[in-house]
Amino acid sequence: MTADALAEPTDRVGRGWTTALGLANVAIWVGWYGPLQILLAQQAEDFAPGTGMAKETLLAWVTGAGAVVSLAANPFFGALSDRTTARRGRRTPWIVAGAAGGALSLLLLAGADGLRLMALGWCLVQLTLNAAFAAVTAAVPDRVPRLQRGAVGGWLGAAQILGAVAGTGLATAVGGITAGYAACAVFVVAGVLPYVLRYRDLRLPAADRPAWAWRSFTRGFWLSPRRFPDFGWAWLTRFLINLSNALVILYLLYYLRDRLHHDDPEQGVLILTAVNAVSLLATVVVGGMWSDRVGRRKPFVHWSGVLMAAATALLAAWQTWPSAIVVAALLGVGLGVFMSVDFALMTDVLPKARDRGKDLGVINVANALPQVAAPALAAPIVTYLGGYRMLYAVAAVIGVAGAVLVGRIKGVD
Repeated sequence: MTADALAEPTDRVGRGWTTALGLANVAIWVGWYGPLQILLAQQAEDFAPGTGMAKETLLAWVTGAGAVVSLAANPFFGALSDRTTARRGRRTPWIVAGAAGGALSLLLLAGADGLRLMALGWCLVQLTLNAAFAAVTAAVPDRVPRLQRGAVGGWLGAAQILGAVAGTGLATAVGGITAGYAACAVFVVAGVLPYVLRYRDLRLPAADRPAWAWRSFTRGFWLSPRRFPDFGWAWLTRFLINLSNALVILYLLYYLRDRLHHDDPEQGVLILTAVNAVSLLATVVVGGMWSDRVGRRKPFVHWSGVLMAAATALLAAWQTWPSAIVVAALLGVGLGVFMSVDFALMTDVLPKARDRGKDLGVINVANALPQVAAPALAAPIVTYLGGYRMLYAVAAVIGVAGAVLVGRIKGVD
C-alpha cells in the first residue's frame, strides 16, 4: 500500500469503496447543510434583536466569517495530507480528525447563547470539516483511474445532495436548535466510520516526502494561471457557477417567509431541497458515466451551467411558490451534471501527483469563496438595490459567465 501513493491509478475501484467514500462525503455535508439551511438562520433570527443588525446581515457576517476560514483550511489540510506518512495512509488520519473535530464544533454551536459564540462555533465547523473534506476529495485522484472519475464524481455529487437533504431533514425533524445540532454531530461521526475502518489508505513512504521549508510550502499554494492556464480557467468556471448557486440558496428561508409569505418556510426549504435532490440524483451519476463513455467533459459543464442560469433567471421573473418548485427541479438537473463532470474535469487538469491534496484544496476554494462573496453581494442587493428579483437576476448573469468561460480550457476535450 506504499508503492502506488504517487502513481497514476489504473485499477478500477469497486462499488464498496465508492459507497463508503460517498457515505463519508454525506456525513461532511450533513455537518455543513443542517446549519446552513436551517439552524444558523434560526439562531440569527434569535440573536439579531440584541445586536442592532437585521437577521439577514447577521447571518451574512457569520457565514462569511466561516467561509473565510474555509478558504484557508481546505488547501492547507490538503497540503498537510499530501505530506502525511502515517501508517494509516495520507488521507485517513485527516478524515478521522476532521470528523471528530466537526462533531465537537457542532455541539459548541448547539450551546451558543449569542453572536460571538455562534460565529466561533461556525468557524470551527468550517475548519475541521474542511480537513476531512480535503482528504476525501484527494482520495479520488489517488485511487480512481481517469476514465472512471466521471462516474465516481457522480456518486460523490449524489452524496453531497443527500447530505444537504439529510442535514436539512435532521435540523427540521428533531425539533429545536440544540437537538438539530446534536443530530448532525452524531451523523458526521457515524458516516465516516465505514470508510476509515474498512478500507486501507495508500501510504506515502517517508523517503518520498519533500523536505520541509515554510517558504516553499506557502509558495506552493499559488498556481500561476500563466503556467497552468487550464487549471486557472477551470477554477474560475467552478467559482462563478458556485457563486450563482450560493446567491440562490443563501436567503432561501427568508425569501419564502418575507417575499412569498409561505405558511411554513422551514418546511418549504425542506420541500425545495427534496425536489432539487430528486432531480439532481436523476442526472448526477448518469451525467458522469456518459462523460466517461464519450471521453468528453467541456460540453457537459457548459450546457449544465446554461441550464442553471436559465432556471435562476426564471426565479427572478416569476416569484411564486410553484415557480420555486420548478426552479428547484431545473437547478437539480443542471447541478447534477455539473457536479459530476466538473469534478472529473478538475482532476484532469491537476499539475502534479505529489500535490493532489493541495491542488484540489485550491480548487475547492472555488466552492468556499462564493460563501464569502455571496453574502457580500446579496445583503446590499436584497436590502437596498432591488430585493430578491434583482438578486436572482444578478445570479443568472454570473452563472452564464461561468458556463461560457469553460470553453477557454484547451487541454481537455
